[in-house]
Amino acid sequence: MDAFCSASAEQGRGDSERCVPLPTKRRQGILALDIDANTATGTGWDSECPPIALTPEVERLLAADAAVAIGVSGGKDSGAVAIAVDRHLKAIGHAGPRILIHADLGRVEWRDSLPACQRLAEGIGWDLVIVRRQAGDLLHRWHGRWANNVARYAALECVQVIVPWSTPSMRFCTSEMKTRIIASALAKRFSGRPILNITGIRRQESANRRGKPISAIDTNLTTRTREAFVWNPIIEWPIGQVWRTIAAAGLTHEAYAVYGSTRVSCVFCIMSSIGDIRAAASCPENHEIYRAMVDLEARSTFAFQGSRWLADTAPHLLDADMRRAVTRARLAAHERMQLEARLPRHLLYVKGWPTSVPSHEDAELLASIRRRVSTLLGIDADYLTGPAVRDRYGDLIAAKPDRPAGT
Repeated sequence: MDAFCSASAEQGRGDSERCVPLPTKRRQGILALDIDANTATGTGWDSECPPIALTPEVERLLAADAAVAIGVSGGKDSGAVAIAVDRHLKAIGHAGPRILIHADLGRVEWRDSLPACQRLAEGIGWDLVIVRRQAGDLLHRWHGRWANNVARYAALECVQVIVPWSTPSMRFCTSEMKTRIIASALAKRFSGRPILNITGIRRQESANRRGKPISAIDTNLTTRTREAFVWNPIIEWPIGQVWRTIAAAGLTHEAYAVYGSTRVSCVFCIMSSIGDIRAAASCPENHEIYRAMVDLEARSTFAFQGSRWLADTAPHLLDADMRRAVTRARLAAHERMQLEARLPRHLLYVKGWPTSVPSHEDAELLASIRRRVSTLLGIDADYLTGPAVRDRYGDLIAAKPDRPAGT
């Protein structure tokens, strides 16, 4: 590899030479990753990669020596796609620039994620670019979102308290912290060149991903002067082939090899199974972020995964004060949801909210709910009487931009 590229000067090579072998048996307290249990029946061990998925658009851009960028997390799928694409590019004589790009999410990352990306980059001889959100890491984003949501509730800019966490239907953790940051970096780095932006998604992973195409126009990167596609080369691969590819390359992440996780993303991810959350909690390096996230659960009264509280995963890691805080938060959450369930549907948020001033009866109901919810969550809220609520709605409606005549 010619150089190790980073968006931050303090990133060194660290333990990038360390290679974590993929164990085949439980020994010395290490949780084994059972290769046989994770391979597709009848495929057998094979150090060669099966064919990657191609489209005419991808082949055309590769023939034109387009820039190739692979987003890597340190996990199995991004590792496998990097290995497979590297072999294909060498086979076809691709002469364009190639990089691996890692979006560092900060404190929520596994400690081995960046080193795993470094090992992969060194193994295939590509540069590794590291990018970060300048406004702070993902935990900072969740804290900031909660502070903003509290301020909005206090100012009656919403009628329900809003969850601080990202959710499966609102994955700003991916869109803001990865997709947008990576696209910005690629646009600057390859300003006048076509780009293939590669991911390691596979159709076997979920119902949603079964409908993903092999390639599609990258709307974040395509301009009038630059052609760009998102390309999913291993979209048809079974999980077994992924494990075999990274094992044959001598590359794996400690999350799999040591702690028995099935995925590498955030250590505690909104999409993780309970098994993977428990695996993450068993890693001592993750205890600090675990406590910080449970603290936000307790302060906000919102469980990390909808109805599943992160605090339940490893309560032995919490001190007595935090356990009591979580108990209070559960009770407050239950009451908050009961109170907000009393709100008439026509008061809830819709596009263009608020659309009208509530009746005296509705305003009194909303004010009474706001008083109790504010007390439960310790929010210093305004507009806690019926008349104040009606006046606030009137002000919000009056402050809306003027609508065109006839609408």
